[in-house]
Amino acid sequence: MLTDVQIKKAKAEDRPYKLRDAGGLFLLVSTKGNRSWRLKYRFGKKEKLLTFGSYPEVSLSRARELREAAKATLREGRDPAVEKKQEAAARTLASSNTFEACARQWYALNRPRWSDWHAKNIIDSMEADLFPVIGAIPVKDVTEAMLLDALRKVERRGAIETAHRLRQRASGVFSYAAAGGLRSGDPAAVVKSLLKPKPRATKQPALTDLAECRQLIYDMEWERGSPITKLANRLIALTAVRSAVQRNAMWTQFEDLDGDAPIWRIPPAAMKLALKLKDDVTYEHIVPLSRQAVDVIETMRNLTGHLPYVFPNVRYGHRPMTDNAVRGMMIRIKDGLYRHRHCPHGWRSAFATIMNEWRRTDGRPDDREVINLMLAHVSEDKVEGAYNRSQHMERRRELAQIWADMLLEDIQPAGDVLEGLRH
Repeated sequence: MLTDVQIKKAKAEDRPYKLRDAGGLFLLVSTKGNRSWRLKYRFGKKEKLLTFGSYPEVSLSRARELREAAKATLREGRDPAVEKKQEAAARTLASSNTFEACARQWYALNRPRWSDWHAKNIIDSMEADLFPVIGAIPVKDVTEAMLLDALRKVERRGAIETAHRLRQRASGVFSYAAAGGLRSGDPAAVVKSLLKPKPRATKQPALTDLAECRQLIYDMEWERGSPITKLANRLIALTAVRSAVQRNAMWTQFEDLDGDAPIWRIPPAAMKLALKLKDDVTYEHIVPLSRQAVDVIETMRNLTGHLPYVFPNVRYGHRPMTDNAVRGMMIRIKDGLYRHRHCPHGWRSAFATIMNEWRRTDGRPDDREVINLMLAHVSEDKVEGAYNRSQHMERRRELAQIWADMLLEDIQPAGDVLEGLRH
């Protein structure tokens, strides 16, 4: 039987030679002095060779263990060489079936049943929060602890709802992988009870006094912070769109900005509609833009006009602003003065309340309907949707300008928000 001393003394010769151990195991020494372990055995009356690796990476004792394991496989009527190839193939398959690879396959499978807006939200969230943490890990090896670590990072930035949505999406990926035989079990099911509970649904806080609304805009724009976030807040306030619409605003959606009738044409996929309506152009929402809203857009063009989104993500310019950017700044300013008093969605309530009070004394009888149209409160009836898309557009433009003039009275132009940063 071989010893380590014999192996270490083995030198290269003109021809390869063998140092034999027992049970068919031997060390092959090449003409360059490389030493590798081989096992000679018979299977099905045929002589075969099995390679275990090089010395000293595979020690003498380890080579003997591998020999005994191979012989045990032979006693069970199986070929150890075939077993080795199958194990290697399984490792290759596992490395190619990473969590990210399976997630993208799951996404492609389900994509047809989602709206464009929802589908984009799903893949963007996974690319931002799951793939960097567990994306490169074989899906079969992702554990509850790994997934929880990824979701805890999301929780720590205050995005509790997002963490729960990501858990649901990860669960879909694990179920898809399990159905394809790539893993067993669903770590996301176990993690569900370990996440922070979703905040109870409460009415969104909103300022409804015009003077307080003006003060909020003033306070936000004179605090330190990103001018993009400040102008995003101003555009939400002026147009009363949902914050998700603002975040995903693209330059291609704005028309006639240098003309007499500038508009923001919001596709139905971006609106709060039933899934079946999100691909129907009948339900696009047209927002007539005031002079002050155009001022915001043109000011933003100097910063982000070369990117697809008007309000891009701070870290990834090809992605939209995060859902917590405006809210986060609003919470931080003035030592949290507005934390429980207003939020981005609150601008819709502010617009509805203040403009409905105005219409009672200065408006027209049908202005209530116009205000509802401006908030995109429309029926899902297709005929009515087509009718409302352009209904009262002239009056909607007038009310948008009246609201902008009231809201931004004595407040600096949008361009000065950037100048304040530069100084």
